[in-house]
Amino acid sequence: MIEVLVVDDDTRVARVNAAYVEKVAGFHVAAEAHSALEALDAVARLPRLDLILLDHYLPDRTGLEVVREMRRRGLQTDVIMVTAARDVSTVQAAMRQGALQYLVKPFAFAGLRAKLEAYAELRRTLDGGGEAEQAEVDRIFGALSAPSEPGLPKGHSPTTAELVRQCLLKADGPLSAQEIADRTGVSRQTAQRYLKLLERTGRAVLTLKYGEAGRPEHRYAWATRA
Repeated sequence: MIEVLVVDDDTRVARVNAAYVEKVAGFHVAAEAHSALEALDAVARLPRLDLILLDHYLPDRTGLEVVREMRRRGLQTDVIMVTAARDVSTVQAAMRQGALQYLVKPFAFAGLRAKLEAYAELRRTLDGGGEAEQAEVDRIFGALSAPSEPGLPKGHSPTTAELVRQCLLKADGPLSAQEIADRTGVSRQTAQRYLKLLERTGRAVLTLKYGEAGRPEHRYAWATRA
């Protein structure tokens, strides 16, 4: 089993992420932490720890400071950043300090599962040890390049999916399929199809707006938390 430490300042989000981890075969949550101090204590205390899912925004120090302190202490536990921090400077700093993956909140279970499965594949690739020819080196680095989301169902366009996603992300509130269509230039039927897909995968939240008569209007918003 791959032993995982889940670190998030929000206890509810930590529990959700831990539950996600436990759903992936071969992974076990060794502990949860809600601050940098708790995270560092857990790393030092646990007899075996393979991977840390690390939030950046912690109450006492940042996630990157936790990584720096771990490396200063000679602790080489693998790290996947799981955070709402999406500025390029933070992403770049995470790469330079050795984070293996970077998952931006909000995300669905499928996104985290893809990262964990890619990490498990990397470990399997490295378990053989020995020397590596170029093809083997490429395979090692390629093990971490799995997409953060699984492929779209047949008949769905990545470009259109991204248009709808960006529209929801930038909106001040829930939008209807017609409003999405007006803002993106796609048809109402196309907008509705992609919105339903996003809802099924947990990336969008559906609410109903009731009028004076008739069927309620379906309105969608981007999921705000993991």
